[in-house]
Amino acid sequence: MEQELKKIIANYKHPEINLNFISEKNIKIDKINDKYKIDIEINFFDSFNQNKIKEDLIKHLKNSLNLDVEINLTSKIKSHEVQNNLTPMNGVKNIIAIASGKGGVGKSTVTTNLACGLSKLGARVGILDADIYGPSQPQMFGIHQKPESKDGKSMEPLNSNNIQIMSIGFLVDQETPMIWRGPMVTGTLEQLLKETNWDTLDYLLIDLPPGTGDIQLTLAQKIPLTGAIIVTTPQDIALLDARRGLKMFEKVKVPILGIVENMSTHICSNCGHEESIFGKDGGKQMANDYAVDLLGSLPLDINIREKLDQGKPFDLHEDPKSIFGNIFRQVSLKASLKIGMLNQDRQSKFPKIVIEKS
Repeated sequence: MEQELKKIIANYKHPEINLNFISEKNIKIDKINDKYKIDIEINFFDSFNQNKIKEDLIKHLKNSLNLDVEINLTSKIKSHEVQNNLTPMNGVKNIIAIASGKGGVGKSTVTTNLACGLSKLGARVGILDADIYGPSQPQMFGIHQKPESKDGKSMEPLNSNNIQIMSIGFLVDQETPMIWRGPMVTGTLEQLLKETNWDTLDYLLIDLPPGTGDIQLTLAQKIPLTGAIIVTTPQDIALLDARRGLKMFEKVKVPILGIVENMSTHICSNCGHEESIFGKDGGKQMANDYAVDLLGSLPLDINIREKLDQGKPFDLHEDPKSIFGNIFRQVSLKASLKIGMLNQDRQSKFPKIVIEKS
């Protein structure tokens, strides 16, 4: 009976994204008299659907096996393997690169709203704004102050609605151009990453600069990445660069978590007419070509632009009936589920062995 129970539970699909998300190895069953107590651990947060999942499972087991069950559902985010024999950072369980290959496709918009979506689900989230030449996160979160340092050696991330943020934009004047060559950029980003006191993050999103050149490749090799998300528009020109970005991560052995198609349609604010002004299904075709998931397609909507210009991204996620908020909740769920399916980190759990000559 216990094995049959586990199979039924593991075959249950998420009520919102219609994907399996429960592993048999994370199900523990105890029988007390005639009642089954079932503990289920999932590897992502979902505060929005957690109660519904429990109710669905109790009802399903009652109807299919006529069993009286008690279900305890808990979430636990774990560290996962990273590339090139690197080790995960202390205080950060998973680092996710958000890349585009091309500028102007909304990569920073996706990063900001993915962070908000994951945070709303219950995760501890941070953002490293790695676009040295054009940092956007300070404006998008409405933060215009310098970070503090408690010890004169490291910096405290700035905080907005429990999202921890670090950006070169906090350290220099907004109108100061960063006229730096590649080695200076990569060195600075490594400092921003490693000298920021990230506080027990489940996910750190890195808003990468556009392109697939030396800077992006060096960062992909040096930063311990759990995975990458590629942002594109449906337009053929944007897809060309997005494909290059995807191949770059494949070469350095970073898993592709999926593709987000931004500006998939335009919705008229006057009449509500929807039009595919940048083409149609480009992200879907790219996902099919490379056998990766299309995490979601986002509309080109004036409300998104206005809220980010005002530094109020969370407003887009507060309304439970918001179309955009619902889309990004699903993007966040799919991304966190994909992360949870990756191999767990084992390397950092072993002690380092140092051999010294006597």
